[in-house]
Amino acid sequence: MKFRQHFRGFLLLVVLAGLGTLLVYLPTVIAEQYERVQQWGQTATYAYFVSIGLGTALIVGVALSILFRLWRKSRAKRLRKELRDRNPSELTSVQQLQEIDENLSEAHDLRSDASVAEDLRQELDPLVQQVEEKRESQSLEIAAFGTISSGKSSLLNALAGRDVFVTDARGGTTVQRNELPWPGQDKIVLVDTPGLGEVEGSQRATIAGEAAKDADLVLLVVDGPLRDSEHRLLEVLGGMEKRVLVCLNKEDWYEEEERTELLGQITTQVAPLVHEDDVLAVRSRPTRHQRIRVLPDGTESDETLDVPPDISSLAERMICIIDHERQHLLLANLLMQSRGLVEQARQRVRQSLDRRAWAVVDRHMWGSGGAAALSPFPVVDLVAGAAVSTRMVLELARVYRHDVDQETAVRWLAELGKHLLGLLGGVAATAFVGSLLKTVPAAGWVVGGLMQGFSQALITRWIGSVFIEYFGDEMNEPEGGLAGLARRQWEKITTVQELHKLVQSARRHLGG
Repeated sequence: MKFRQHFRGFLLLVVLAGLGTLLVYLPTVIAEQYERVQQWGQTATYAYFVSIGLGTALIVGVALSILFRLWRKSRAKRLRKELRDRNPSELTSVQQLQEIDENLSEAHDLRSDASVAEDLRQELDPLVQQVEEKRESQSLEIAAFGTISSGKSSLLNALAGRDVFVTDARGGTTVQRNELPWPGQDKIVLVDTPGLGEVEGSQRATIAGEAAKDADLVLLVVDGPLRDSEHRLLEVLGGMEKRVLVCLNKEDWYEEEERTELLGQITTQVAPLVHEDDVLAVRSRPTRHQRIRVLPDGTESDETLDVPPDISSLAERMICIIDHERQHLLLANLLMQSRGLVEQARQRVRQSLDRRAWAVVDRHMWGSGGAAALSPFPVVDLVAGAAVSTRMVLELARVYRHDVDQETAVRWLAELGKHLLGLLGGVAATAFVGSLLKTVPAAGWVVGGLMQGFSQALITRWIGSVFIEYFGDEMNEPEGGLAGLARRQWEKITTVQELHKLVQSARRHLGG
């Protein structure tokens, strides 16, 4: 960003200097030219200046047109980025639909890129297909989340009208995502997810997170004040702008006054992420109540009443939301899914390109290291490494589909050498000493060759890591410029762990 600001400032300075020069010299030139052409006659003079004026106007018009197109393209790109950074609630329906189309188009472009391997295409296909199928079917997903034995599966069974979701009083029974169409409702699917905080929580949390990404409406089932895990999930859902209904289950555990007080407490806990109208009390399982019955003769007897489940308030609220907000919920979720699709596609393509790029670096690294170790000429082998590095940079540019010529690659490498010679420190000294040791016969040549080879391999790997990061980030100006990027990469590849890997790899190559 700083580089672009400096460049724009420099460009503005050049333009102002050019205008100042024209203002100083142009009047004199016009006056001299006018005196010269006056000798041609009035008609010729008029025709000459008209042609000069038209030509100047044409040149200025073309220049302004080019500048306007560049400005408009830059502005459109900036606005598109600003829109992509907004939440769905900050966009109109038209803007959301437009971005969904753009995201799907970009995902298709990434998938069909000639440089993408076939196995990566097979990974991207289901991701693209999932979003396209949802856009085509307009199916609404309602996912339920809850802690162990909060009653989420029982609640879904009550909504479904039959026992289809597994329930167990011991908890921990929902180990995978289960779904079922909601009876009587068109294109609405009920989804049960693994409970929060269950055994093997890391694996189940991943499945629950994936279900949350796809859900259009979320039911958070609780049996009391929110626990930490429930509150963390609610914050994640809020960040994803999910519509959430908080369901206080097992309402029969509480007296009416206690239940009202508890609902108020939960409403305070979930504000402002959940509206107070979306905090409800339900009873997902049948229960029994004891009561005293007065008989006709005045005596009393105890009797047990079966009380059926009561989820009417929840069902009514869900239907109301679906009737009034269905399209909004679908669009918002599709937008978030399409953004996630593009991000995943970019990451996987980047990972694929990075693997190919590191294979290029490894090949050149050991090639330059071997050449440096075996070269019989001292000092000259140091120069040979620059040629190998130049070839490596050009090949890395082709991997990431950037058009870079040899002159640019040499200039970049010269900049690294100029700014970061001190950064290499002992490695550069080791390479130089190793080169000089080659002048000593026998043992000196072997030791010097090993020192020179390892040092040259490490330097080549460092250069490769710098340009993998630079090209992978679309050649955007890195923080601190190329020198800052190179410094960070040097610190990364010279850690004990990375140096140990390099030594092990060197042993394998020597063994081979």
